[in-house]
Amino acid sequence: MLHFSRWKTALILFVCLLGIVTTIPNFFSKEQLATWPNWLPKQQIVLGLDLQGGAYLLYEVDRQDYIDKRLRALTADIRRSLLTDPRIGYTGLGARDSAVQLRIRDTAQLPEVRKRLDLLRNPLSNSVLGGISSYEFDVSVADDGLVRMTLNPNGIEQRIAGVVQQSIEVIDRRLNLLGTVEPNIQRQGSDRIVVEAPGLGDPERLKAIVGQTAQLTFHIVRTQVATGQSATPEPGTVTYVSDEDPGLSYVVDDTPLMTGEDLIDASTGFDQQTSEPVVNFRLSTSGAGKFGTVTQQNVGRPFAIVLDDKVISAPVIREPIIGGSGQISGNFTVETANNLAILLRAGALPAKLTIVEERTVGPSLGEDSIRAGIIATLVGTAWIVVFMIVCYGLLGVFADVALIINLFLMIGLLSLLGATLTLPGIAGILLTTGMAVDANVLIYERMREEQMAGRSTLGALDTGFRKAFATIIDSHLTALIAAIALFWLGSGPIRGFAVTMALGIICTLFTAYLVTRLIVAWWFHWARPKTVPL
Repeated sequence: MLHFSRWKTALILFVCLLGIVTTIPNFFSKEQLATWPNWLPKQQIVLGLDLQGGAYLLYEVDRQDYIDKRLRALTADIRRSLLTDPRIGYTGLGARDSAVQLRIRDTAQLPEVRKRLDLLRNPLSNSVLGGISSYEFDVSVADDGLVRMTLNPNGIEQRIAGVVQQSIEVIDRRLNLLGTVEPNIQRQGSDRIVVEAPGLGDPERLKAIVGQTAQLTFHIVRTQVATGQSATPEPGTVTYVSDEDPGLSYVVDDTPLMTGEDLIDASTGFDQQTSEPVVNFRLSTSGAGKFGTVTQQNVGRPFAIVLDDKVISAPVIREPIIGGSGQISGNFTVETANNLAILLRAGALPAKLTIVEERTVGPSLGEDSIRAGIIATLVGTAWIVVFMIVCYGLLGVFADVALIINLFLMIGLLSLLGATLTLPGIAGILLTTGMAVDANVLIYERMREEQMAGRSTLGALDTGFRKAFATIIDSHLTALIAAIALFWLGSGPIRGFAVTMALGIICTLFTAYLVTRLIVAWWFHWARPKTVPL
């Protein structure tokens, strides 16, 4: 057990050196690291929200908002389906109580109605819902011509799950475009999303970027009315309030001619005539074709640009726009125009998000946490070092050397993986230092027992490592299972603690068994001791 081949010795030393080299960048600033050669590692540990300061937001998907949008879209789809030749007469089409309802004039057409509506029902994934329901909507057709398409609870749950996942992807793109350093975005529960932005000093801008739905649509304007004016809306129309003039509203077609999905780029610019900030957009090939056709057919009519159910601009189409690019103007500042451009580039949220919890951590509090964590780690490590020397003498020194290498390996791994270090993560590092020497305690006590049983020095050293190994594996494996469970089931700081704990366990197995054994082997072959110095 105390014999190491050259390649094993070289491999152990290489891993130790790698841990030291990957830890060193954490002691330098990013500006200093920029001057380093490219072949040297430059990754640093990412500090979490509680250490760096920043903003914490907890969002919840607005279920009712999503249901309302889904029913409005279904209403428009039903209208188009029934107006397709041969047309089917109906009355009372509208959404109410999580359902779309209408009455067919000619009951003889009910089989054809059911056939067309079945095409509008989206199949659900049975693997997700356990085979409970096969479709998002349930269709009921009465003999008197009353037809209802009802959104079933299973359909709602699956759609909300999809909305949460899609929202996480959109928020991630938005924050990357914003330039926030290492945002943390994750699901919490079935319909909530946690957003952490360490280092962001403007939480209000974060809320403006993350929480805005940014559903962009383009509509042909039917007419303009005063806001609040009571009038029976025409079928197939919807009224939106002007963002520029709240006293003015626009009646537009409820089916958009184009949506934000047709955009491929958006950027901030300035109007050449007024020098006011504007948002320039560019359309995809298919979007440019639709935009050119629409503007060619509606020259002289207002064209409403609607963002989140508000008309931000309603310019009159002077001539066909066939270049695939356009301009959105309004009461923009440079910051609001830039925010809108970011939202359009990142895409729209599938549903409205509401803030459930909001926290802002100042950088000074983060500095205090870092200072307290470093002091706790240094004091805890110092006590462990003293304890091992007092109890085990020279072998305790060897264990302390392995402990320091263990710390380098942990910090180096955290740096290479880009893991986020939080205050609970620092606690995990401190806990791991105690576990690291715990393995050495098992080995040394076994050596003491073997020496008292009359074994030779070499036999006691060799047996101590060999027979304590199984116990060390068992104890560390149970701790590793606990860390995996914490990471799998926990969230936020709990996961940070689990990551540092798991990495610490792996590093401990390496240092306590291999590094300490290598040091002991070198010492034995050099000093040739007569007894084990315990």
